[in-house]
Amino acid sequence: MRSHSRRIASMTAVLAAGALALAGCAKGGGGGAPQGAASTSQKPLENKAVSAITVGTPQDSTGPAPEIQGAKSGGTVYMIDRDDFSHLDPGRVYVNYNSSVSKLFTRTLTAYKHDESGNIKLVGDLATDTGTTDDGGKTWKFTLKDGLKWQDGAPITSADIKYSFERLFADFITEGPDYAETWLVPDPNKPFRDQYKGPYDGKELDTIETPDDKTVVFHLNGEHPDFNFTVAMTGYGAVPKAHDTKQKYDKQPFSSGPYKIVSHITDKSMDLERNEHWDPKTDPIRHAYPDKFHMEFGVQAQQTTERFMADTGNDKNAFTFHNAVAAERVQEVLGNAELMKRSVQGLTPFTTFYNINTKRITDVNVRKAIITAWPAKQIQQISGGEVNTGKIATTVMSPTVLGYEAFDLYGKLAKPEGDPEAAKKLLADSGNPNPTVVYAYNQTPTQEKVTVAIKEALTKAGFKVVAKPLNPTTYYDAIGPVDNKFDIYWGGWAADWPTGSTAIQPQFDGRQIADNAPNYTHLNVPEINEAIDKANAITDAAEAGKAWAAIDRMIMEQAAIVPEYYQTYFGLYGSGLGGVKMDPIEGEQSALDIWVK
Repeated sequence: MRSHSRRIASMTAVLAAGALALAGCAKGGGGGAPQGAASTSQKPLENKAVSAITVGTPQDSTGPAPEIQGAKSGGTVYMIDRDDFSHLDPGRVYVNYNSSVSKLFTRTLTAYKHDESGNIKLVGDLATDTGTTDDGGKTWKFTLKDGLKWQDGAPITSADIKYSFERLFADFITEGPDYAETWLVPDPNKPFRDQYKGPYDGKELDTIETPDDKTVVFHLNGEHPDFNFTVAMTGYGAVPKAHDTKQKYDKQPFSSGPYKIVSHITDKSMDLERNEHWDPKTDPIRHAYPDKFHMEFGVQAQQTTERFMADTGNDKNAFTFHNAVAAERVQEVLGNAELMKRSVQGLTPFTTFYNINTKRITDVNVRKAIITAWPAKQIQQISGGEVNTGKIATTVMSPTVLGYEAFDLYGKLAKPEGDPEAAKKLLADSGNPNPTVVYAYNQTPTQEKVTVAIKEALTKAGFKVVAKPLNPTTYYDAIGPVDNKFDIYWGGWAADWPTGSTAIQPQFDGRQIADNAPNYTHLNVPEINEAIDKANAITDAAEAGKAWAAIDRMIMEQAAIVPEYYQTYFGLYGSGLGGVKMDPIEGEQSALDIWVK
């Protein structure tokens, strides 16, 4: 199982945020016109600068969140996007889209606080600070703030926090992160559910103590000095025992934040209204300016782009968490200075790629042939070009990760359109010149076009391609089972913290293969598993970075993925909103600072 034990004495991490200074992103429409919008925005997004993610002080953890100049309260904000949220139970949240909306009604022990300069601090959210440890990270103590309440007015207590972690061991919660679960059982090398089954049979987890209503103490099975970063993940959000509806909780979570869900019609809409029991004095990161949010699903990127461009009716007060500018409209938007004033751009922490199912495609030469033949350039052009997608990737780790090293084992930068002749040679070496591969994809208009390009490129190399469309709402549920019947399928990953351990271990540690676990390639190479353990044991951050970069190369030598992009985001919003910003942690638009003009 996972043995994540990164040790950084100063307890700081780094995140690339240089692209966040590009025109139109920082001010969110509330701070005047962007500088040099049209010309600057057409330049390739680059990883130019690094901002520190530091650990804030107790003062940084106090509320209310700093006021935004010119912002005002009231009104309804509209959100239009392609998909409904696949999961809202915090324990089942491990996708940025779900996490972004959850911040409006689910709070965590710690969270990230952003300033106008792009600097990020880890602060206490429910906790008074970022936690304390006196033994190198094996024991962590958090104290809850005064005035914390659930949406029914009941106090949020340490017992609720303990219960929130215990329920993560239940057999129906398989989609979220499992760092804490692995660290809270006696043996981190054995399945955690074999050691504790959750609280529903009345048994408690004795590694979490609650000496009083305000104090929660975690006893971990190893030293984890970054556990305070772990509990900032939405996956470790608070859930009240009194209102835990088990599987049903996924559609109607109980609010600890400034808004509560009053209506949720699956795949159609969701409405949020103020949680009158939320106290802004307890909250350092949420402003909660709007009275309501109305969210509409089933709107494709081209539709949202056209609606934002038209900027009429309720769409003036609309944003989108996830939908980017449609590929067909990118150049038009880039050339329109007025539209660029209400654009959001930036380098995200995500690397996107296509997983190759190594349990089904066992010959490494066949996997290498897939990468070699892959039409990276054509896919990028179909998807809107570099501004709309990102730079073509050649590695597992993103340039935003400490220790990243650039390399290109398969010549994808020299021949981004694919090299069918070289791929044919690799297939000849495998002894199977015409293998059949099953390619599963999100059934959207853009992905239909991408699928055509992929089929053409692989067919030229000798492959027989069977394309399987999947419902975008349940895409990850379809590819999640270990015995899925697909050979190639898209994915994306951002390090849970910007280090190699959370970029690589969850995805490529063969000991963590399980249904709905992040190792979608099902790669299990003993040498890689051993190298992961050794990298986790390195205490110096720079040296650990080098070790993770070496593992990155090992994974690419195994041809477990086809790297796609170091992903960027480029989106629009309505002219009636201020405070629309990009969340560099989630890599999409944030709702926390939004206000209606």
